[in-house]
Amino acid sequence: MRATWRTLRQNGPRATLARVFGKLHQITAAHSSSSMLVAADDAARVDWTRPGENLTDPLLVTEASLNLAWIMSPPGRGSGGHQNLFRFIAFAEQAGHRCTIYLYSSASTPPSVDEARAVVAESSAYPTVDAEFVVYDRQSGVGDETHAIIATGWETAYPSFLDPSHARRFYFVQDFEPSFYPLGSEYVLAENTYRFGFHGITAGGWLAETLSRDYGMVTDKFDFAADTAHYSVTNPEARSEVFFYARPVTARRAFELGILVLEEFARLKPDVTINLAGWDLTGWNVPFPHVNHGSLNLEQLNGLYNRCAAGLVLSLSNMSLLPLELIASGVAPVVNDGPNNRLVSDNPFIEYVPTAPGAMARRMVEILERPDAAERVRAMPASLGAPDWRESGQQFLRALERGVRG
Repeated sequence: MRATWRTLRQNGPRATLARVFGKLHQITAAHSSSSMLVAADDAARVDWTRPGENLTDPLLVTEASLNLAWIMSPPGRGSGGHQNLFRFIAFAEQAGHRCTIYLYSSASTPPSVDEARAVVAESSAYPTVDAEFVVYDRQSGVGDETHAIIATGWETAYPSFLDPSHARRFYFVQDFEPSFYPLGSEYVLAENTYRFGFHGITAGGWLAETLSRDYGMVTDKFDFAADTAHYSVTNPEARSEVFFYARPVTARRAFELGILVLEEFARLKPDVTINLAGWDLTGWNVPFPHVNHGSLNLEQLNGLYNRCAAGLVLSLSNMSLLPLELIASGVAPVVNDGPNNRLVSDNPFIEYVPTAPGAMARRMVEILERPDAAERVRAMPASLGAPDWRESGQQFLRALERGVRG
């Protein structure tokens, strides 16, 4: 039980549910609506085929300074999606907009505002924001003074739809969330949120294109960037280790495929140190020598990256932020090829490889053996160019402000 609470605090409810229910029999989970991130009552009440007047007759907004309601599940210390979300809340505040964070949960016990504040305050990965934290109340909603409601995950799209306010609806989309689930009820409930009529602002071009083409959503996008304040080249020479972003509790990160890649890599390069980070792998079957770093703090990552020549980052849905962060640190990312990744970044230092374990392992060997390895390390950060996250923030704000004013 203590381990579960530690996981909840560190990673938030999404990763915690993945860990807990992943260890239970699938049939048990399938018969329990309490395992869903969305409250069953909220899911039942939403009829997106008949939107109410609160959605069809939105506010006419003329004010320069906006009141923004961000509805989210409680953040976790290691939740990269929440950390990026807070980055954009900070951008909105810097532009003069007033933000309120509404914590939403399907649990019978309301989320703790104090706990959420503490998680954010204790981690340097979270930007400092002035936003008030409030537990979302289904009866009172966000209030009439709110100009825009921003859903931040599929489960929060349901209270956003049902809220009585006439505020304009937006959807901050960081991934194709139906793919987080097997084809079943949660897949459908997540997919349906793209039909709610919200204005989507997406992380990268693949999501914007997919949601517009397949669901008719109005979409804008912001580009990915790297936080060069935390990621930089401190070792400008050729490196002799490799890295794998290992999260067995996150299916879209293809942990098992990555282990197959690295098992072959270890056979080809038995003397190379293989670093695994992202989750504590104690008790997991990893059939080759490795260093289990677990979940590292932001301050620890750059030092690790600067020892590595190649970083294996697998993403089966929207691209991870890691490839650009690795490039900022002089690491060549080895990434599974596909439009979900290529439409987000065409950086020349990303090594896109077909999802064949042998092919990916050989590419990692080739990176280590390049005669110009040191020159490439030093050239990588400059390839990022613009935009940095500030430009991404401006892209987001332009889309939001244009959408609010109709």
